[in-house]
Amino acid sequence: MKEKVRYTFIDLLRGWAIIIMIEVHVFNAFLLPELKQAGWFDILTFINGLVAPAFLFVSGFAFQISSGGKLDDMRKFKSSFWKKLWRYFSIILIGYGLHLPYYSLSKIINKSTPNQLQSFFAIDVLQCIGVGLIILFAIRLLIHSDKIYNYTLIGLTIFVLFISPFFWKTDFTNLLHPVFTNYFNRLNGSLFPVFPWINFILVGAIFAKYFLDAVTKDKEKKFTMATTFVGIIMLFSGHLFYSGLFPGYLTSIIPNPIFFIERLGYILIFATLCWYFNNWRNTKKSFVLDASRESLLIYWLHLITIYGMFWAGQSFAFLIGPTLNLIESIVTTIILMIAMILIAKIWGQTKMKFPKYAGKVAWGVVGVLFIIFLLS
Repeated sequence: MKEKVRYTFIDLLRGWAIIIMIEVHVFNAFLLPELKQAGWFDILTFINGLVAPAFLFVSGFAFQISSGGKLDDMRKFKSSFWKKLWRYFSIILIGYGLHLPYYSLSKIINKSTPNQLQSFFAIDVLQCIGVGLIILFAIRLLIHSDKIYNYTLIGLTIFVLFISPFFWKTDFTNLLHPVFTNYFNRLNGSLFPVFPWINFILVGAIFAKYFLDAVTKDKEKKFTMATTFVGIIMLFSGHLFYSGLFPGYLTSIIPNPIFFIERLGYILIFATLCWYFNNWRNTKKSFVLDASRESLLIYWLHLITIYGMFWAGQSFAFLIGPTLNLIESIVTTIILMIAMILIAKIWGQTKMKFPKYAGKVAWGVVGVLFIIFLLS
């Protein structure tokens, strides 16, 4: 039973994060600009801003859960090492693929404008996840002691927490190519640079370590209650910091440690709510779990649906634009959510029934698309 709880509650958190992410992108792309000036949209924007950190947190948690197997083989660079490394690099490649200015290599080389290249080089949540997992992977392989490994993650989290405000305002373009500088800050258009967002991945891994320790000691419920309490303190501390009681020169620093602590507080609360819900319902089948298991597919597919330039070189985001009212945006969101969940469910069942063929079909599709990209 504990094994199910250990995985299911975090799957629920990831599932809800990817489902709500669809609403984020639909509203950003299609909602009328005047509606975005309303007070309720500021609240929605803050809530939506918690989705990516939750996704990053879950990535770190999932890494920690799966990192214990075949460590000796991976330290000897056997096939398991290369498979794991390729998996993480493929996440980065998918992230860049979503930012392609053209679905043609020759057009990218010959027609791309500086703005298009800047957008292509920008770092989104997938690149941040991929780099974060590679860093965790390297640390896990280099450090044999579990205790030292965990302390290293804590130390790295503190380092990133306090170095990020300095990196945030430092222009690295004179030192590095934009491909690399975008990983440090948002000065060139990155939405989720490594600094500070990798901290949510690191804390996800740290949280998983202590959670599993609690499970081993049969203190899972006590740990969850303590996490809930800590999360409440964190989020209220954050709101107090931004309430106007503190000088503007402090609150204007982005990112600052309180920015991270406040959002981490919410994520811890969401995680424990998922734990309590699963402990109550013992969830085994759910559309949320379907979405969670195919979260990468849903992430890629819903963004391609909205922003893919398939209509005479234009996307739905361009053709429709920010023209929808609130009801229309909600209906569009629900339709896209249902479509993504159904596709995830069908693909998940296909992989279960035909595991050998599903993988070959997926790689076949990727191969065909890559050939078209090279030759078109």
